[in-house]
Amino acid sequence: MKITVVGAGAIGGFLACKLFAAGHDVSVIARGATLHAICEQGLQLQTGNDLLIAPLKATSEPKELGVQDVVILAVKAPALPTAVEVATALIGPQTIVIPALNGLPWWYFLKANSALSGTRLKAVDPDGLIERNIPTDIIIGCVVFPSCRVESPGVVRHMSGSKIVFGEPGGGISSRISNVTDCFLKAGFDAHAHENIREEIWLKLLGNACFNPVSLLVNCATDEMIDDTNLNVLFIEMMSELLELGSRLGISPKIDPQQRIAITRKLGKVKTSMLQDVEGCWR
Repeated sequence: MKITVVGAGAIGGFLACKLFAAGHDVSVIARGATLHAICEQGLQLQTGNDLLIAPLKATSEPKELGVQDVVILAVKAPALPTAVEVATALIGPQTIVIPALNGLPWWYFLKANSALSGTRLKAVDPDGLIERNIPTDIIIGCVVFPSCRVESPGVVRHMSGSKIVFGEPGGGISSRISNVTDCFLKAGFDAHAHENIREEIWLKLLGNACFNPVSLLVNCATDEMIDDTNLNVLFIEMMSELLELGSRLGISPKIDPQQRIAITRKLGKVKTSMLQDVEGCWR
């Protein structure tokens, strides 16, 4: 398949390298030092002592790449409107768009059968630009669980995990969900198709909404925070509140706070993406 990843940071670089290694025609949209590094030395993925170098196409001009089979949006929320405008040149009638983002995506309630059905998330898409440029019908929902970090421009280290979940925004498992899941399985991901992707997104949100902000306050990795008795109690209270909110919206992940905390604890010493971003600004 022809696949373009918009954003060659930690997760984008991880996805692009593994898909390239599986034989797909992969390109990345990047800029600045990252673009220069990839053009000079390829996109590099470090996993343990292994190094994968992907001499893939990298550009800041999407028109050079043409229409793609799959476009993966792998940027931070503030960069999303710009990424979407960039992606329009890559999208044709049959293109699938996969937003690989943390938090609630702009489409979360647009096809939901819940109390907020049809609600547009202005915090994510304030002027509707994203929704206008990317119709919900071409989107595949996605939750990415691996932990990765950028070592230097164009160099990504994969820390742990390979789970990635796909699903239709409106629920159910379609042939395109099965095809994309199979594609990622063959590329070495622990890929799953889910009948209710909104539940999986909420499950990931339980961790992001709790661990990320607290990690900034205490400047600790997740294992240290979870092993702290007081913080553990705080996480249980925060997740309980989020689960209650989800229940009122018709979203009920089959998990309790202790189980969700245990999932993150198994990953070991991991710095949240939010803490990594702040440390990157400090350096």
